[in-house]
Amino acid sequence: MEKTALKDAFSEFKNLKNIDKPTMTSVLEDVFKSQIAKTYGSSDNFEVTINIDKGDCEIIRTRTVVEEVEDELTEISLEEANSHGDDFEIGEDYSEIISLASFGRRGILNLKQNLQGRIMDIEKANLYNKYKAKVGELFTGEVYQTWAKEALLMDEEENELHLPKSEQIAGEHFKKKDTVKAIIKDVEMRNNTPYITLSRVSDSFLEKLFEQEVPEIYDGLITIKKVVRIPGERAKVAVESYDERVDPIGACIGIKGARILGIVRELRNENIDVLPWTSNRQLLIQRALAPAKISSIVISQDESEPIKVFMSPDEVKKGIGHKGCNIRLASMLVGREIEVWRDPVKTVDDNEEDVLLSEFSNEIDQWVIEKLQGIGCDTAKSVLALDPADVARRADLEDETVEDVFRILAQEFEE
Repeated sequence: MEKTALKDAFSEFKNLKNIDKPTMTSVLEDVFKSQIAKTYGSSDNFEVTINIDKGDCEIIRTRTVVEEVEDELTEISLEEANSHGDDFEIGEDYSEIISLASFGRRGILNLKQNLQGRIMDIEKANLYNKYKAKVGELFTGEVYQTWAKEALLMDEEENELHLPKSEQIAGEHFKKKDTVKAIIKDVEMRNNTPYITLSRVSDSFLEKLFEQEVPEIYDGLITIKKVVRIPGERAKVAVESYDERVDPIGACIGIKGARILGIVRELRNENIDVLPWTSNRQLLIQRALAPAKISSIVISQDESEPIKVFMSPDEVKKGIGHKGCNIRLASMLVGREIEVWRDPVKTVDDNEEDVLLSEFSNEIDQWVIEKLQGIGCDTAKSVLALDPADVARRADLEDETVEDVFRILAQEFEE
């Protein structure tokens, strides 16, 4: 490897691989010392000086001048040291420049291959760290190639990013040179190579689209509290404003729907419901199930139990939604399963209306109502139809408590 060739090799890696000079110098020194150790047995008494800009590499070997050589690696005889007319004495250090040619053709080839391998490892590590720090960020790239199971995208530096079919919205079809937006979902090492996965079905992707389209969200005036999606079908976005002067719903939708329409188009016409966030669970359920009107809500203290939402028969279809999307998304938003129930039969033999027990929450403790519901009593008349002693036994309630319940329920039907 001549000086010119060495300089060209340095420049190639330095310019194309975008590695900083200190790192490049350290790698080169390490690679050369590894080759020196392989050629001479040790690199302890060798000094390697690299000049990246000039493409120079100087290797200096230092040995001790002795009378009789016992270790050729670290010692040189007085006769050999002075063979060129020098005047060395016993015990002095003798330094000499080692040419690259001393490594031999195979050694130089190994040096170049090791250097290339180390640079590639550094590039892979840099690429991994770069995109690992960007997980959760929005990415826009050009489709380079498509297959049945994934689409391959390229960034500006021609790094590969993968958009698997499972992370694409159902029905999407991309072709070469299409510009695609997605969120960076994950970065992992596969066969010692960074594998960057993109996603268009992640909830975070929709959240980032809102940040991009709605300046008030990007500026922090509006906060997205929660996003839930059934990709390609429907989504619900709960937002909250920290400024009373800013309408979070209006800001997200935009004038004549301009902002929300841009997001809908990007998601292949996915329906998006934007609703105001509230920590009041019952109110959040009402908003999440809109446009359906709810008659009553029964929330058990047992978080593993589903929330029962009662609606009139003509509202049930609205509450459940197309293919059950509305009720599924509402459950995801609230964080607990929701069941839609038709209102109980309103009339009995005497044609008087019945009333849900949940309507008596202001007069009867919620835990008592839940005890009664646990034995199959959802309405006032279903309780009054039973024997008080039987209710007390089955619901595990005090006789006095049952007596008060019967009195309150009976008053509802007194003329």
